[in-house]
Amino acid sequence: MRDTEHFKKMYMVGEAPWDLGKPDAHLIQAVTTTPIQPCKTLEIGCGTGDNAIWLAQQGFDVLAIDVSPIAIGQAKEKAAKAGAKCDFLVLDIFQQHIEGGPFHFAFDRGFLHTIDSDQVRKSFAETVSGFLDAGGLWFSILGNADEVRRGPGPPQRSARDIVNAVEPSFEILSLLSGHFESRHVDPARCWVCLMKKRSQEVHS
Repeated sequence: MRDTEHFKKMYMVGEAPWDLGKPDAHLIQAVTTTPIQPCKTLEIGCGTGDNAIWLAQQGFDVLAIDVSPIAIGQAKEKAAKAGAKCDFLVLDIFQQHIEGGPFHFAFDRGFLHTIDSDQVRKSFAETVSGFLDAGGLWFSILGNADEVRRGPGPPQRSARDIVNAVEPSFEILSLLSGHFESRHVDPARCWVCLMKKRSQEVHS
């Protein structure tokens, strides 16, 4: 897993290619077509806040976290300019407890795929499940291993990686192959995964 200092440094030097300056189209589609009703929401790895701000503008009660103080500072500035009411915290989900739960919706764009270990991914899924209420939803966008990478890009995970990590704690409602929104002409492929917390955990 890339450590927290890596992401802090990327924001410090202004090199965060995942930061598009707008909400993710996959998130917008999921929320508007599923649909996912406004609810208490946790965004993990929120960056400079575009997705959290969009969710807040749709009526969601959002707590968004990131390890980068620079990213969180920029997110707060964006939210103030947009008049969006959401909370941003500098927080490491692996090291610190999150107050304010339980949540009904969790979202991450590119956080789950940073975890290299099967066991740690499974542990992370259990952690997310613990923050959610009964029937809570988790929407994750992560790098897809089903492509031949021509250059640098996000970490790549297989469908099996996802299933192994999340199925003990979540029912997978949909797992679709797509492409990351990107400034690049040839954007990387991604997985778009919507999950529902299990009423009783199934242990493998």
